[in-house]
Amino acid sequence: MIDTATPSYTSFDGHKRIATGSLSVNALAVKHALESGVLSPLLTFCDQTGQVVDIDIRGSDAKMLARLPPEGHELHKTESALIDSEKSDEPRGRGRPKLGVVAREVTLLPRHWDWLAEQPGGASVTLRKLVDGARRANMDRDRQRRASECAYHFMSVMAGDMAGFEEASRALFANDAAKFRQQTEAWPADVRDYVRCIAYPVPLTEVP
Repeated sequence: MIDTATPSYTSFDGHKRIATGSLSVNALAVKHALESGVLSPLLTFCDQTGQVVDIDIRGSDAKMLARLPPEGHELHKTESALIDSEKSDEPRGRGRPKLGVVAREVTLLPRHWDWLAEQPGGASVTLRKLVDGARRANMDRDRQRRASECAYHFMSVMAGDMAGFEEASRALFANDAAKFRQQTEAWPADVRDYVRCIAYPVPLTEVP
């Protein structure tokens, strides 16, 4: 099963899966495949988002690996693994330590503010409790929504012109697993198995 807490990646040579695991495992697989003269497209996807990520494979294996971001750093849609990760040696200035608290604007009606002001701990504490409660109540639904979005990103790139794509997309967002499996059955095996895995997580063996 793909570990959603730890960023991982999967690479394809055309419709064939050639690597699943850390970014370094995928980078080496893509580099060696390209050096072998493959003609089909080489693409690497983030398992947690389904988005394509770019990897700079120039130079030796060691130089390429040295340029990669630290293990555990998740690459997003607009980010690539093309440059060294930035590190700052500047000392942290005086002031409030970073505790993970982020200040942002919240727009509410007067009656909402009045109610929050009456709650023990004030508005901030009450809002945090409400958000945490909603997260717990919707955890399964939110998890499935993220999985569906992840699968759709991947299949749009790898299977957008394949038979059953539109029907599979509708089944995916309707959370109809049986129909989704039916519509993806004729797809190339590695593409089919991977998109099923990220849409409805099942064990995925690391390659190589």
